[in-house]
Amino acid sequence: MLRKISCFLLLLSGFHFLFAQDDSLLLYNGNVPGAITNNIQEKIKKDKQGNILSVTDVKNPILYIFLPKNPNGTGVIICPGGSYISLSMQFEGSMIAKWFAAKGITAFVLKSRLPNEELMTNKAIRPLQDAQQAIRLIRKNANKWQLDPNKIGIIGFSAGGHLAATVGTHFNFPVGEIVDSSVSLRPDFMILVYPGMYPNSNYFRLPQMSNLFDKILGGDHPSDSLKHFFSNHLYITHQTPPTLLILAADDYLLRPDGSIDFFLALQKNGVPAELHIYERGGHGFALKKLSHKHIDQWDNEMEGWLKDRKLL
Repeated sequence: MLRKISCFLLLLSGFHFLFAQDDSLLLYNGNVPGAITNNIQEKIKKDKQGNILSVTDVKNPILYIFLPKNPNGTGVIICPGGSYISLSMQFEGSMIAKWFAAKGITAFVLKSRLPNEELMTNKAIRPLQDAQQAIRLIRKNANKWQLDPNKIGIIGFSAGGHLAATVGTHFNFPVGEIVDSSVSLRPDFMILVYPGMYPNSNYFRLPQMSNLFDKILGGDHPSDSLKHFFSNHLYITHQTPPTLLILAADDYLLRPDGSIDFFLALQKNGVPAELHIYERGGHGFALKKLSHKHIDQWDNEMEGWLKDRKLL
């Protein structure tokens, strides 16, 4: 009987190792750069099982690590969406991480800071600073997680897609207080799922979305230089990593124009790229499988793309 119980526990531990969060890592030792001391607390919403659904007012940026049973050397940073106001940590975080881990890819869900002048100075750069720091830490600890430092990519959803695209186009522009030229900030591949693009008002289905981005990133009237900096398609060069874009034509928040312009800029610069625009699917579909016809199989397209790039 004891032997049966031991075997059962081993099976359970193996299941955890394959499909559950295995570890977490603070992005910064000691003080978080640019943090403002105050009494505001992080707001974390959990389900009945204790899994994190969403978080707002992030003060302590963290990487949640999902380890595959048989790592293949590829790693991916996951940037959840949430309009730069909150982070969808389950649907666009842990669920995605489990998908990657099941395929042998080590996944890192990024709980990055969200622009908030009450919590940080120079709020516009802090999400990018956190994402760049995540790449530094993962590359420096590649051996620990059996990773190939030349196979570290990034995926982002909605606002997280904008953040991922900023990381993938601004790797020559480290932001914030940390200076470390010993580690490349360039992701080796980039996957953008219904990504937010900025600042062209034609990129937004609803005019107020453009105003929301303005306010979050730079205040009511952000400077032209700040708008230019976050117009990611303007920073695409031949060094921009290979990119996969996935979205729906009937997205009720974002027009496909932004992703199309991004794709055309990739083409112009000779960057390997694919663009998949499904007829139906709306916004925020992630891996929910909501019976929007064949968009529910978009992850198969991603899997094929990863295989083509010898990442899977």
